[in-house]
Amino acid sequence: MERSDKMKIGTKILILFLTLNFLSCKGTAQETDTIKPTTEFDFSKVEKFRETKLKGQIINDYDSIFSPSQRKELSDIIYDYNIETTRQIVVVTIDSINPYSDIQKMATNLGKYWGVGTEEKDNGLIILLCKPCQKIGIATGYGTERILTDKICKQVIDETIIPEFKNGEFYNGIKNGVTELITKWK
Repeated sequence: MERSDKMKIGTKILILFLTLNFLSCKGTAQETDTIKPTTEFDFSKVEKFRETKLKGQIINDYDSIFSPSQRKELSDIIYDYNIETTRQIVVVTIDSINPYSDIQKMATNLGKYWGVGTEEKDNGLIILLCKPCQKIGIATGYGTERILTDKICKQVIDETIIPEFKNGEFYNGIKNGVTELITKWK
């Protein structure tokens, strides 16, 4: 089975899973006659990303962690790198990883669903941060992981990103992590 066929099947399974999850949540709200606020990540925002991807929507700060100037600065760094190399980096912040329990798996699925990286080179990278969960994941395309192995990504998280997070500097952690990944990716 070709890789693109596997990705199509994986995407269909993800959509089916999310649809079933949505329907089960909707049924719960109807049974109790109260609408409870949810912290689950709203995958309907994915379409917004897909529509604006070509316009440079590479910082998806759904948890509102970054200021507008920080989003612009980080976007500029990533955009310039993409123009120079055709490699794509996307940063996503969310307030929950539900229905997932593994942020790495969610980052991988989100990267595949969005199509981060060029199809022929599979050279994408997605950084997914859930500040309330205190979790971060870096997912890479097959072309990217030839250079940025899981070991290198874990090292960047542990040695560059997490120390900044411990000081409450989430933007600096992500920015320094992106810069470090770009340096190692060249």
